[in-house]
Amino acid sequence: MFTGIIETIGIIKSIKPGSSGLRLSITSEKLDGKIEVDNSIAINGICLTVVKLYRDGFDVDAVRETIERSTLKEWKKGMRVNLERGMPAAGRLDGHLVQGHVDGQATLRSTERRGESAEMHFICDEVLTKMMVEKGSITVDGISLTLASVERKGFSVALIPYTFLHTNLNELKSGNRVNIETDIIGKYVAKFMQNEEKLNRSTLRSWGYKL
Repeated sequence: MFTGIIETIGIIKSIKPGSSGLRLSITSEKLDGKIEVDNSIAINGICLTVVKLYRDGFDVDAVRETIERSTLKEWKKGMRVNLERGMPAAGRLDGHLVQGHVDGQATLRSTERRGESAEMHFICDEVLTKMMVEKGSITVDGISLTLASVERKGFSVALIPYTFLHTNLNELKSGNRVNIETDIIGKYVAKFMQNEEKLNRSTLRSWGYKL
């Protein structure tokens, strides 16, 4: 489990074919000595497992399902990525509950700079926006953000200067794609509403009520 609060930026050192997908080598001096093999780490919002350590970085493996569902298939050597280690059980939840399970992708439509802060507008499939609410939480490339507005096929987020300057969102251009994870509470509510049975007389009778 993660919080969506980015710890540092890593750089993709290499991407190589693996037995079941891809193996990525990530450099990050800030996390040197702070992670171990088998630890979970969110890379641009994707939960991956550390399989090998180096002095200034680590390797992770990505399976085909993860590659196809996320922007990982578009990643290149030298690309900067957001990194967050798994949240300890006794840790502070400064963002919101993030699983690292990407629901889909969104495309950046535009960025409006407002001094050092910014508002970013994204386009995405309606299946994602159905699980979003204005002022609710959304994870964009691993970053916990608040939804400023939600439309049928898109949404906007407002970024404070620190978030904009200390993540890779300031490098995005119009047309770039990002990983999206909707709020887990919204997912459960949507599932419940989808399967909910209407309490009509026929249903109540079938349950044994005498009307």
